[in-house]
Amino acid sequence: MTERHIIRPSEANTRDVFEYALLRVVPRIERGESINAGVLVYCRARSYVGARTHLDEARLLALDPDADVAGIRAALGAVEGVCAGGAAAGQAASDDAGRRFRWLIAPRSTVVQPGPVHTGLTVDPAAETERLLDLLVR
Repeated sequence: MTERHIIRPSEANTRDVFEYALLRVVPRIERGESINAGVLVYCRARSYVGARTHLDEARLLALDPDADVAGIRAALGAVEGVCAGGAAAGQAASDDAGRRFRWLIAPRSTVVQPGPVHTGLTVDPAAETERLLDLLVR
């Protein structure tokens, strides 16, 4: 077990549980191939829901040269908007962070799909969102 997985008693109360899911782009559903293009993070204790996305256009076009890059970017941007809340969230603007996260991770058969939900501990959910993007997407 690596050092980063050890929780000392003094640290146990400063970390909060969070959930996260990857956003995958599946340009051709029938082939089942995908690339990771973003991450969703939810921390109930901090009422935080956030998303960060990064679309590697070259990898996408390697899977499907006819992929609608602009449409996929718009869909990923919409996910970030729902997480941000306010006017960008549309009808979800009045929903709490947990409800928005649950709606975004619901299974769907579209080009942009959420992956399975995983959990962890964090002291800063926003920083965790960026860390996971760097680790799992970029």
